[in-house]
Amino acid sequence: MQRAHFLQRSAGAMLAVAIPPFASRAFAEDELSYKLTSTPFAFSPSTGQSYPSYAYNGFLPGPILRARVGQRVRIAYTNKSGHDSTIHWHGMILPNAMDGVQNVTQKPVPPNGTFEYAFAANPSGTRWYHDHYDRQLINGLFGVFIVEDPADEPADAEFAIVFHDVPSMPSYEAAMRGVSNAPMTEPMDSREMTSMKAGDKMGDEVGYLAHCINGASYPQTKTLSVRAGSRVRLRMLNANPTQTKYVRLAGHKLTVTHTDGNRLSVPIDVDVVRLGVAERIDAYVTIAHPGAFLLQEISSEPTAYQQSVVLATTGMEHAPPQASSMLLGDAVVGTYETLAGINTKPQTYMELRANVTQHFELGGGRYGHSAWTMNDKVYPHIPPIIVHRGDLVRITYHNTTDMDHPMHLHGHVFKITKIDGKRLARPLLKDTSLVRSNGGTMTWEFRADSPAGRWLLHCHNSVHMMSGMMTEVDYKS
Repeated sequence: MQRAHFLQRSAGAMLAVAIPPFASRAFAEDELSYKLTSTPFAFSPSTGQSYPSYAYNGFLPGPILRARVGQRVRIAYTNKSGHDSTIHWHGMILPNAMDGVQNVTQKPVPPNGTFEYAFAANPSGTRWYHDHYDRQLINGLFGVFIVEDPADEPADAEFAIVFHDVPSMPSYEAAMRGVSNAPMTEPMDSREMTSMKAGDKMGDEVGYLAHCINGASYPQTKTLSVRAGSRVRLRMLNANPTQTKYVRLAGHKLTVTHTDGNRLSVPIDVDVVRLGVAERIDAYVTIAHPGAFLLQEISSEPTAYQQSVVLATTGMEHAPPQASSMLLGDAVVGTYETLAGINTKPQTYMELRANVTQHFELGGGRYGHSAWTMNDKVYPHIPPIIVHRGDLVRITYHNTTDMDHPMHLHGHVFKITKIDGKRLARPLLKDTSLVRSNGGTMTWEFRADSPAGRWLLHCHNSVHMMSGMMTEVDYKS
């Protein structure tokens, strides 16, 4: 079997099945080749529903791409979506020309055009890929990219779990104008809900017509088969363009090991995982006893039950599944502070002097206004952060708005070192992080050691990004 044919077939596997061990033949190759084609797609997450969408290779979400860390990959992309398109390799550190940002790192791929992306797969972990034109991204052009790490802990079973939703496009267009009437959907006792101020009027929320995991809505999601006593790895991605997801597996604790594909220095047990837009969490769980258990979004949205999938032990596939409350209650939630801890002895920490510092006031978003700003400006009028190779860069954020902002930096892994003035005990390695609403602050640090070029820094909430909350980190020789 020729290598290219083998990889095309393996790339077409549905996300709803277990991720098999990476084929030894593919693992040993110096270079892997994949083909991706985007097309319009009639998406049917449940019986009687059909929505105009887009898909890669006829799958929504797109096929899982895999490579070992450092392995060369070539992805031949053919754009048959009917619109200009690019692919961004989210969380990857790669040549700037391969980053997939239209009119910044490459010309858009026109309808019926082709482009070859070529890079070494770095760093290891759960990464993903998506179109960087917002209409195609929010309507289906995304998929998981796993960069295999030989040092990863073994698991008896492994699953990619992609949380995604079908947007109401009239609601999305209203949100772009700042006049949407869609409600917030986080759990009623979540921080997002309890921190709302009297008289808050959200105009940027998007309403969704269907809630899905791996291409289907419950109860039509494909049951994930596991054995009692087995250790299961869940690679979870929030591909929703605007909403934070809270996720719980009924009757079990989740041991979080990676954030955005990056290993935690200490694994942390939680009851509920929190996933901001574009974030990934890897968690292990031991299925303690026979049964059927719902992995589900915890939400105030009445149709949130659709975003569930059953993990069932052998012989229990048709048993009524155990479910969770839609309130958080006293559950341990995997916030950044939970995963990283707070340094209670700050005098023991010596902060390195940064070569480049930048502060951003995140603003805008008043009802009836469309602009979302950084230092009172919108892209492309926000001055870029200028760096030289080897610089230690420190970015601070102050969020003056009533919405969290999932800030994403292309082409780098940064450390979250402070949240709301408190230093983390174990800085988190991330490529996307939620900056808390209503006065929240956050500090990032990263070394400017990526390939030279222009790297976007933006809010990954699609409405906020497209409405101006975006700048660049630009390398100078």
